[in-house]
Amino acid sequence: MQNAKDTFYTTLQARLAALNPERTMVVRGVTRPAVLVEENELPSDAVPVDTFRLRWTALKADGNRALPLVTFTCEIRYATDGNASNGGMDRGRLLAAMDAELTAAIEMAPRSTAKMNYAVAPPVALGTNVFWGDITFTATTVNDERLERVATVEVFSYQEAGEL
Repeated sequence: MQNAKDTFYTTLQARLAALNPERTMVVRGVTRPAVLVEENELPSDAVPVDTFRLRWTALKADGNRALPLVTFTCEIRYATDGNASNGGMDRGRLLAAMDAELTAAIEMAPRSTAKMNYAVAPPVALGTNVFWGDITFTATTVNDERLERVATVEVFSYQEAGEL
């Protein structure tokens, strides 16, 4: 299951970086594309803005097949305060830009990729694919001066023999 989550994350990160290479963040002194998986980062009360934060919220396995089909729900949370140079008055425009980037990355063909094992270097391709459905957006939430949104996408993968 971890391989499927890692594969979806790295695919989404690469697609978002290609769509907007300027959307970056600094984590522990390293600049990288502004996509992170919350369970893989150190806990923090601070909500990073202008960053896509992945959270795995649900898991379902259908074992009535030769290879069990695992369905994950991935929440993608993001927020913006707007640009300080504009007094934050562009925050709606910036949130809409993030909506468009995320939609393009999820809907980009193909909606699947080879499942990889990233626990080894170099990563190794496994025998099945990771694939995903449509993206669903919640209404915008206003939190003081910040605009926030949550999008969800269902991610699917067959669990291979011996895979954790």
